[in-house]
Amino acid sequence: MSANLDLVRSIYADWERADFTTTERLHREIEFVMVGGPSPGTWTGLAGMAEATHEFLSAWEDFRADAEEYCELDVERVLVLIHHRGRGKTSGLEIEGLRTQAATLWHIRDGKVMQLVAYWDRDRALADLGLAPEGETP
Repeated sequence: MSANLDLVRSIYADWERADFTTTERLHREIEFVMVGGPSPGTWTGLAGMAEATHEFLSAWEDFRADAEEYCELDVERVLVLIHHRGRGKTSGLEIEGLRTQAATLWHIRDGKVMQLVAYWDRDRALADLGLAPEGETP
């Protein structure tokens, strides 16, 4: 297992406990991108990522991101296939009931996350990377 894979696994260990506060593994000028979902956009730096994350998490109770599979794409990128858990604060809707299959793409250099792309739709992530969605061939 590579150091990059270990780094991403350690972040998900925190996230699976709903701890989204750790930043020492992130580059101070990280680019954070949310593709699709309720609040898409791009933010730069730790403050920008914190703002986007706070805004997103404020709509949910007990939001968690559970990793299902880790895939090292190359020496700098790790793709993680995930599903979300949580309940909407206003609607009470359980996110698991939506069967969210999401993905995150981690760009890591010199032991720091330089870019994190969070995809609400796993198939879009796979398509953007030129990979076939589950059950399909390219």
